[in-house]
Amino acid sequence: MQKLFNVMSVASFVMSAGMIAGSVLLYTRIPSLTKLYISELKLELTQLVTDMVPGQIDQAMPELPTSTGPAVPFKMP
Repeated sequence: MQKLFNVMSVASFVMSAGMIAGSVLLYTRIPSLTKLYISELKLELTQLVTDMVPGQIDQAMPELPTSTGPAVPFKMP
């Protein structure tokens, strides 16, 4: 029975040490992960806006006339 308790205590120590090491590693990597996430988000938003802008401009621009009318007379004062 003592061997079982010893194995369980060693397993518990290994699990606790792994959790602490993982937490410290994650905590030290948070700034770089945040910068990576923000840069990817900016890139995606830039591509999305770049794709949307030409369509918005085409919709906002009026159509050019295909023919012109007669010349406007010029009057001297």
